[in-house]
Amino acid sequence: MSDHYYTNQPSAEHHFHEFEFPLRGRRLRFVTDSGVFSKNVVDYGSQVLIATYQPPQNPTGTLLDVGCGYGPVGLSFASTFPQVEMIDVNERAVGLAQGNAQRNNIENVDIHVSNIYADVHSNSYEAILSNPPVRAGKKVVQEILTGAYPLLQVGGTLTIVLQKKQGAPSAEKLMTATFGNVEILKRDKGYYILQSVKV
Repeated sequence: MSDHYYTNQPSAEHHFHEFEFPLRGRRLRFVTDSGVFSKNVVDYGSQVLIATYQPPQNPTGTLLDVGCGYGPVGLSFASTFPQVEMIDVNERAVGLAQGNAQRNNIENVDIHVSNIYADVHSNSYEAILSNPPVRAGKKVVQEILTGAYPLLQVGGTLTIVLQKKQGAPSAEKLMTATFGNVEILKRDKGYYILQSVKV
Protein backbone atom coordinates (compact mmCIF):
# COMPACT_ATOMS: atom_id res chain seq x y z
CA MET A 1 0.00 0.00 0.00
CA SER A 2 1.38 3.39 -0.96
CA ASP A 3 1.87 6.19 1.55
CA HIS A 4 -0.33 9.26 1.55
CA TYR A 5 -0.02 12.46 3.56
CA TYR A 6 -3.09 11.30 5.53
CA THR A 7 -1.38 8.02 6.52
CA ASN A 8 -0.94 7.63 10.27
CA GLN A 9 2.64 6.36 10.06
CA PRO A 10 4.21 7.08 6.66
CA SER A 11 6.94 4.62 5.74
CA ALA A 12 8.42 6.68 2.91
CA GLU A 13 12.17 7.16 3.12
CA HIS A 14 13.05 10.46 4.79
CA HIS A 15 13.95 13.35 2.49
CA PHE A 16 14.10 16.47 4.62
CA HIS A 17 13.64 19.89 3.08
CA GLU A 18 14.13 23.28 4.76
CA PHE A 19 12.83 26.64 3.61
CA GLU A 20 11.58 30.01 4.84
CA PHE A 21 8.22 31.45 3.88
CA PRO A 22 6.57 34.83 4.58
CA LEU A 23 3.21 34.43 6.35
CA ARG A 24 1.27 37.22 8.09
CA GLY A 25 4.22 39.59 8.06
CA ARG A 26 6.72 37.13 9.46
CA ARG A 27 9.23 34.82 7.80
CA LEU A 28 8.69 31.36 9.26
CA ARG A 29 11.28 28.58 8.98
CA PHE A 30 10.00 25.14 8.09
CA VAL A 31 11.56 21.71 7.93
CA THR A 32 9.46 19.23 5.97
CA ASP A 33 9.86 15.63 4.88
CA SER A 34 8.55 13.04 2.45
CA GLY A 35 5.18 11.57 3.42
CA VAL A 36 3.65 14.95 4.31
CA PHE A 37 1.46 17.32 2.31
CA SER A 38 3.16 19.92 0.08
CA LYS A 39 6.68 19.37 1.40
CA ASN A 40 8.48 21.82 -0.91
CA VAL A 41 6.44 24.97 -0.36
CA VAL A 42 3.41 26.15 1.61
CA ASP A 43 0.57 25.10 -0.69
CA TYR A 44 -1.48 27.79 -2.37
CA GLY A 45 -4.73 26.84 -0.61
CA SER A 46 -3.12 27.30 2.80
CA GLN A 47 -1.60 30.60 1.67
CA VAL A 48 -5.04 31.90 0.65
CA LEU A 49 -6.62 30.65 3.89
CA ILE A 50 -3.93 32.36 6.01
CA ALA A 51 -4.18 35.61 4.04
CA THR A 52 -7.99 35.70 4.09
CA TYR A 53 -8.93 34.59 7.60
CA GLN A 54 -9.47 37.51 9.98
CA PRO A 55 -9.17 36.52 13.65
CA PRO A 56 -11.47 38.11 16.25
CA GLN A 57 -10.30 41.54 17.42
CA ASN A 58 -9.36 40.36 20.90
CA PRO A 59 -9.32 36.57 20.87
CA THR A 60 -9.50 34.98 24.31
CA GLY A 61 -9.98 31.35 23.36
CA THR A 62 -8.21 28.59 21.47
CA LEU A 63 -7.75 28.18 17.73
CA LEU A 64 -7.88 24.59 16.43
CA ASP A 65 -5.99 23.76 13.22
CA VAL A 66 -7.39 20.50 11.81
CA GLY A 67 -5.01 18.63 9.52
CA CYS A 68 -2.11 20.88 10.45
CA GLY A 69 0.56 19.12 8.40
CA TYR A 70 3.98 20.56 9.22
CA GLY A 71 2.33 23.62 10.70
CA PRO A 72 1.99 26.69 8.43
CA VAL A 73 -1.63 27.57 9.27
CA GLY A 74 -1.58 27.10 13.03
CA LEU A 75 1.87 28.60 13.53
CA SER A 76 0.87 31.67 11.48
CA PHE A 77 -1.84 32.55 14.00
CA ALA A 78 0.00 31.67 17.20
CA SER A 79 0.95 35.30 17.72
CA THR A 80 -2.75 36.26 17.62
CA PHE A 81 -4.49 33.64 19.76
CA PRO A 82 -3.64 32.89 23.40
CA GLN A 83 -3.50 29.18 22.55
CA VAL A 84 -3.39 27.19 19.32
CA GLU A 85 -4.09 23.47 19.17
CA MET A 86 -2.85 21.69 16.05
CA ILE A 87 -3.84 18.15 15.10
CA ASP A 88 -3.09 15.71 12.31
CA VAL A 89 -3.49 11.96 11.82
CA ASN A 90 0.02 11.82 10.33
CA GLU A 91 2.60 11.24 13.08
CA ARG A 92 5.46 12.40 10.89
CA ALA A 93 3.66 15.69 10.14
CA VAL A 94 2.97 16.23 13.84
CA GLY A 95 6.63 15.71 14.69
CA LEU A 96 7.64 18.21 12.02
CA ALA A 97 5.09 20.76 13.26
CA GLN A 98 6.40 20.40 16.81
CA GLY A 99 9.94 20.98 15.54
CA ASN A 100 8.85 23.95 13.45
CA ALA A 101 7.18 25.55 16.46
CA GLN A 102 10.49 25.29 18.36
CA ARG A 103 12.42 26.51 15.32
CA ASN A 104 10.32 29.69 15.28
CA ASN A 105 10.26 30.15 19.07
CA ILE A 106 6.49 29.59 19.25
CA GLU A 107 5.46 28.20 22.62
CA ASN A 108 1.67 28.68 22.95
CA VAL A 109 0.88 25.64 20.83
CA ASP A 110 -0.42 22.16 21.64
CA ILE A 111 0.49 19.90 18.70
CA HIS A 112 -0.54 16.25 18.77
CA VAL A 113 -1.91 13.31 16.80
CA SER A 114 -5.68 13.07 16.41
CA ASN A 115 -7.86 11.36 13.82
CA ILE A 116 -10.11 14.30 12.99
CA TYR A 117 -11.64 15.29 16.38
CA ALA A 118 -11.16 11.95 18.17
CA ASP A 119 -8.49 13.20 20.58
CA VAL A 120 -8.89 16.98 20.74
CA HIS A 121 -8.11 18.60 24.08
CA SER A 122 -11.12 20.92 24.37
CA ASN A 123 -14.80 21.13 23.54
CA SER A 124 -15.01 24.91 23.31
CA TYR A 125 -12.92 26.52 20.55
CA GLU A 126 -13.07 30.13 19.48
CA ALA A 127 -12.14 29.21 15.92
CA ILE A 128 -11.45 26.13 13.82
CA LEU A 129 -9.38 26.35 10.63
CA SER A 130 -8.80 23.58 8.14
CA ASN A 131 -7.31 22.86 4.76
CA PRO A 132 -9.07 19.48 4.64
CA PRO A 133 -7.26 16.38 3.31
CA VAL A 134 -9.40 16.01 0.19
CA ARG A 135 -7.61 12.88 -0.95
CA ALA A 136 -8.60 11.13 2.26
CA GLY A 137 -12.12 11.07 0.87
CA LYS A 138 -15.43 12.89 1.04
CA LYS A 139 -16.41 11.24 4.35
CA VAL A 140 -13.37 12.68 6.15
CA VAL A 141 -14.02 16.17 4.79
CA GLN A 142 -17.68 15.94 5.81
CA GLU A 143 -16.72 14.86 9.34
CA ILE A 144 -14.39 17.86 9.65
CA LEU A 145 -17.24 20.19 8.66
CA THR A 146 -20.06 18.70 10.73
CA GLY A 147 -17.90 17.75 13.71
CA ALA A 148 -16.74 21.33 14.17
CA TYR A 149 -20.17 22.59 15.21
CA PRO A 150 -20.43 21.05 18.71
CA LEU A 151 -16.80 21.97 19.47
CA LEU A 152 -17.19 25.70 18.83
CA GLN A 153 -18.22 28.37 21.30
CA VAL A 154 -21.29 30.38 20.38
CA GLY A 155 -19.95 33.02 18.00
CA GLY A 156 -17.06 30.77 17.04
CA THR A 157 -16.17 30.20 13.40
CA LEU A 158 -15.24 27.33 11.12
CA THR A 159 -13.12 28.53 8.21
CA ILE A 160 -11.94 26.16 5.48
CA VAL A 161 -10.29 26.21 2.07
CA LEU A 162 -11.40 23.92 -0.75
CA GLN A 163 -11.06 24.00 -4.49
CA LYS A 164 -14.27 24.27 -6.49
CA LYS A 165 -13.38 21.12 -8.43
CA GLN A 166 -12.69 19.26 -5.16
CA GLY A 167 -16.05 19.89 -3.56
CA ALA A 168 -16.32 23.51 -2.43
CA PRO A 169 -19.97 23.84 -3.61
CA SER A 170 -21.06 20.69 -1.74
CA ALA A 171 -19.09 21.81 1.34
CA GLU A 172 -20.91 25.14 1.15
CA LYS A 173 -24.26 23.31 1.24
CA LEU A 174 -23.20 21.06 4.12
CA MET A 175 -21.93 24.01 6.18
CA THR A 176 -25.22 25.81 5.57
CA ALA A 177 -27.15 22.74 6.69
CA THR A 178 -24.96 22.31 9.79
CA PHE A 179 -24.57 25.92 10.93
CA GLY A 180 -27.52 27.63 9.29
CA ASN A 181 -25.14 30.01 7.53
CA VAL A 182 -22.06 30.15 5.34
CA GLU A 183 -20.12 32.95 3.67
CA ILE A 184 -17.69 32.74 0.78
CA LEU A 185 -14.92 34.99 2.06
CA LYS A 186 -12.83 34.71 -1.09
CA ARG A 187 -12.48 32.99 -4.44
CA ASP A 188 -8.93 32.76 -5.76
CA LYS A 189 -7.77 30.59 -8.68
CA GLY A 190 -10.50 28.05 -8.02
CA TYR A 191 -9.98 28.02 -4.25
CA TYR A 192 -12.90 28.98 -2.04
CA ILE A 193 -12.54 30.23 1.53
CA LEU A 194 -15.77 29.29 3.32
CA GLN A 195 -16.74 30.40 6.80
CA SER A 196 -19.67 29.50 9.07
CA VAL A 197 -20.50 31.02 12.45
CA LYS A 198 -22.04 29.11 15.35
CA VAL A 199 -25.02 31.21 16.40
